[in-house]
Amino acid sequence: MVNLLWHDLTSVESIPIDYRIYDKDSDGKTKNTHFSEMLALAKKRGIMPEAVVMDAWYSSLDNLKSIRSHGWVWVTTLRKNRIVNHNKQLNKLDISEEGTPIHLRGYGWVTVFKFTAKNGRIDYIVTNKENPTREYVKSIMDARWSVEVYHREVKQNCGIERCQARTSRAQRNHIFLAISAWFEQHKRRISEKITLYQQNWDVIKNAIAEHIRVLLAYPN
Repeated sequence: MVNLLWHDLTSVESIPIDYRIYDKDSDGKTKNTHFSEMLALAKKRGIMPEAVVMDAWYSSLDNLKSIRSHGWVWVTTLRKNRIVNHNKQLNKLDISEEGTPIHLRGYGWVTVFKFTAKNGRIDYIVTNKENPTREYVKSIMDARWSVEVYHREVKQNCGIERCQARTSRAQRNHIFLAISAWFEQHKRRISEKITLYQQNWDVIKNAIAEHIRVLLAYPN
């Protein structure tokens, strides 16, 4: 699946607004094609994001140019061996703490920031925003974690990966129903302040209690 989520930086709430099922054998579309089509549809629907955020997988020149064509800012990670400034690898550059302008081959000028994690991992975060600050880039990239949270919830709580059907139509129906179930649980999370995990446990707990009552009433 290729998912498109909206994340509100004020409320810190996220919600899926589109998805595509990657099945190149049936429609000939790559993941990058789905990515571009979803963004184009979001534009038609009037979506106006602070920034479009994605990982390095979707940082191809075509995708970056597509986002720029919509008049949007993008923020993404680039692989350390990406060629910039005409003939240099990204990890060979001396990158300032406050960001360094670089020329991305085939695209133009952008700004790169270098973030080093406690475990030594280095991320190169790049954006086309004019005069970006390190704090801005970090806040946008931190928001991207909401995608991973959504993926975990729709898998663990809604069983999106547990389809037993074999036909494509049935599998697609299962995926849609799993996402619909997530929406229902998400509404309860907001209105009743109950996490998805607590909602699932309440169902299991009540089922266990009912089963115990039956056993006590009819021990034989």
